[in-house]
Amino acid sequence: MKIAVIGAGSWGSALAWSLASNAHEVVLWARSANLVSEFNATQKNERYLKDVVFPQNVMATGDLSLALTGAQIVVLATPSAALRQTAMAMQGMLGPDSDGCKTPVVVLSKGIENDTGSLLLDVLADVLGASERLAVLSGPNHAEEVARGMLSGTVVASANVEVAHLLQDAFATPSFRVYTSNDVVGVQLCGAAKNIIAVAAGIAHGLGLGDNTAAMLMTRGLAEISRLVEASGGQPQTCMGLAGMGDLIVTCTSPYSRNRGFGEYLAGGKTLEDYERDTHMVVEGARACLALPVLAKSKGVNMPISEHVRLIVWEKKPVAEMLENILDRPLRPEFY
Repeated sequence: MKIAVIGAGSWGSALAWSLASNAHEVVLWARSANLVSEFNATQKNERYLKDVVFPQNVMATGDLSLALTGAQIVVLATPSAALRQTAMAMQGMLGPDSDGCKTPVVVLSKGIENDTGSLLLDVLADVLGASERLAVLSGPNHAEEVARGMLSGTVVASANVEVAHLLQDAFATPSFRVYTSNDVVGVQLCGAAKNIIAVAAGIAHGLGLGDNTAAMLMTRGLAEISRLVEASGGQPQTCMGLAGMGDLIVTCTSPYSRNRGFGEYLAGGKTLEDYERDTHMVVEGARACLALPVLAKSKGVNMPISEHVRLIVWEKKPVAEMLENILDRPLRPEFY
């Protein structure tokens, strides 16, 4: 199959590597002309996955139309904040396949649109239509490990079971196990919310608060996420799966995690602007903590960890003060 991967950051590039190892023809679209020329000359993405050599059946391009022409699957790996703009640029470029069906589009981004509070598949449906061809892929998948063929598991969720199974077959390799789900709401919310909890875990690590604190934050964070998923019409058991607990564990504990790393920056007195300037990476958890507490409030859901992360990131509240505020909250039953 020809598969277009739109976005040449670490995760888009890693999945391009995995898809190419499955014998697909992969076209990797990048905004940077320098990245495109260097990739096609060396078969390497030095900026994001410097030690990985890509198979010859991956090529890079800066021409969006070229990437999409003839593509049988489109993978969107842009930051969530750029998803609507990217989808608008794609309008009219996605033709039907030989059977007249709409080309499946799968989203790798994990977030919520800040301006509207919409889930990302709803943004795509709004721009591209044909919601039945849309899917989201999410799980505990660090790009650095996937691109080295290390054993990983993920879940692809779509309201259309045929699309889910098509993507499962296309993406699965012996080292990349792909499971299916019909819970597009739960999978998307888990992916967005776990990034916020990882920022909190990074703050705790940066303050030297220990493993007990990290475990408490992860567990109480999972409770927050499950309340929101259920209130939004998702399936609570999704939170116990790869897109929920699995992704939460790896994002909160791994040194590869940019959200955890960002939290450590905050604990050291630095800011979002400092982190993105120093790393050239987008922190999805920082964006998600703007929109998610608003969504939670509209659903009547209490998410204190997420709200306190928002105050630290966007209102520059002192970390020590926010920690004290959380610890001063009244004690409740564990499940409420």
